[in-house]
Amino acid sequence: MVGPLRVVAFGECMLELQGQAFGTMRQTFGGDTLNTAVYLARCGRSGGLQVDYATALGDDALSAGMIERWQAEGIHTGLVRRIAGKLPGLYLIEVDDRGERRFSYWRDQAAARDYFETPDGQTPLEQQAAQIDALYFSGISLAILPPAGRDRLAALAQALRERGATVVFDNNYRPRLWPDVVTAREAFARFSALASVALMTLDDEMALSGETDPAAQLIRTLALPCPEVVVKRGANPTWVRVAGQPCAEVPTVAVPQVVDTTAAGDSFAGAYLAARLSGQTAAEAAAAGNRLAARVVQHRGAVIPAEAMADLLT
Repeated sequence: MVGPLRVVAFGECMLELQGQAFGTMRQTFGGDTLNTAVYLARCGRSGGLQVDYATALGDDALSAGMIERWQAEGIHTGLVRRIAGKLPGLYLIEVDDRGERRFSYWRDQAAARDYFETPDGQTPLEQQAAQIDALYFSGISLAILPPAGRDRLAALAQALRERGATVVFDNNYRPRLWPDVVTAREAFARFSALASVALMTLDDEMALSGETDPAAQLIRTLALPCPEVVVKRGANPTWVRVAGQPCAEVPTVAVPQVVDTTAAGDSFAGAYLAARLSGQTAAEAAAAGNRLAARVVQHRGAVIPAEAMADLLT
């Protein structure tokens, strides 16, 4: 009997502090790919998806606490490496009156950077590659890895594509994580070509390329050399292009007030992938992603309470 589809998100999860500097802080956790894994697990539960998170953490109590909370969300943690003496990264979110975010990071020595610091083929992710049906990672996943780690991830992605698995790249370009824009452009071009699905935020694409014309960038992004491209444009309609089919424009969902834009794209990715892996069309999946993202931006924090999105799962 064929088991459930196994989807793996690879990247970094950090401790998250929410609040104002020198004021009251709320402690939780977050990270783009972990946020996506949570929303993917919630949206894919009724369809029987198995969601794994692959990262590296320390052997400290905070790392153990994060793993317990991921498991409570239904996320499998057998691909997590625990590295003695290491700690997770930390970031602070400050949100202004318009719901826009400002981040401060402490992550240079974070354990996730060392995920591939093992002999070739010896990470849990590589060892279990034959059981993976879909692999999701982002531009941040690439940025935190040293060049040798990116090479290992690229080899894994290529092997998965060659045997027919789904490889999903979410651009999430953060300039401060890269030594220079040329290195970032080369990495993004490399992994976009390896992907079967590209989830691209247009503003990030423009920041990476230097393009100032959104229409020109949209054309360029839709022409990426992967079979399926989704272009997110904030409140503007989402564009979807699947090989052999005409492009589709999918409306977003208006909200009365944006409280916090944290994880809008991450939640879109989770809902989109859950819908696509359950057999829905790309346009249907984009609509599901837009609905969830609209709900998420009306709450504070990266991961909203499960009950706040329960009606979207029926």
